[in-house]
Amino acid sequence: MISDLPAPTNPAADNAAAQVIEETFTKVSIGDIEADGSPQALLRGRVVDAWRRRHGGGSPKPILVLVGGYAGSGKTEFSRFLSDVTGWAFLDKDSLTRSIVERLLISLGSDPNDRQSELYLKEVRPLEYRCLMETAWDNLDVGTSSILSAPFIAELKDEAWFTRLENRCAAKGIDLAAIWVRCDPESMREYIEFRGAARDAWKLNNWEQYAAGIDTDTSPPTAHVTVDNRLGSAISLADQTREALKRILA
Repeated sequence: MISDLPAPTNPAADNAAAQVIEETFTKVSIGDIEADGSPQALLRGRVVDAWRRRHGGGSPKPILVLVGGYAGSGKTEFSRFLSDVTGWAFLDKDSLTRSIVERLLISLGSDPNDRQSELYLKEVRPLEYRCLMETAWDNLDVGTSSILSAPFIAELKDEAWFTRLENRCAAKGIDLAAIWVRCDPESMREYIEFRGAARDAWKLNNWEQYAAGIDTDTSPPTAHVTVDNRLGSAISLADQTREALKRILA
């Protein structure tokens, strides 16, 4: 982990590390990074600034980062990388809610691994996201920036939902950014098989039906940045960046 390393004492090393982070963020972004002032450039600037501030002091206003994507797209790994670089809190929906979701599904007479029925979608899923968002607000209210890792498929497609979130963040003096992690179906299936989570059983047993119902070529309209993880490119580059930073800061 980058955060396990001692803070650099050489300003040149800190500057070199910041440049590596900036270049990495640009490389993984589909469509490149537009001119200064664009959502992509502003988010990249916040990431680099967070790296610098970890070794300096002071803190800008907090930021809420939503990292969304389909199952197996690599959103959790990219979120961990982003947290490792910035020091922002990393909140994963499954880690926060899985145990209570499974128990709730059982109490409702359903399969604890159900993630596709109307019962889950209408009665359980909204509570998952509410728990995730409330945990984020607890962090943000005390000035701790937060990265949320969850599919956010319905949410990021809903421009009205996102506008309400933007307005709430603005009222609290919080920046907001949405990152969509794009991946190809073959890579997603390989990762889902590798992690072996029981909640993915339906997807794997009905892969053609599942894959036909997702759009891996289009980003949600609210996404500020689309990260290209097709064939594992973003995660591979994140690992390379970690190694480069370790060499720079050693």
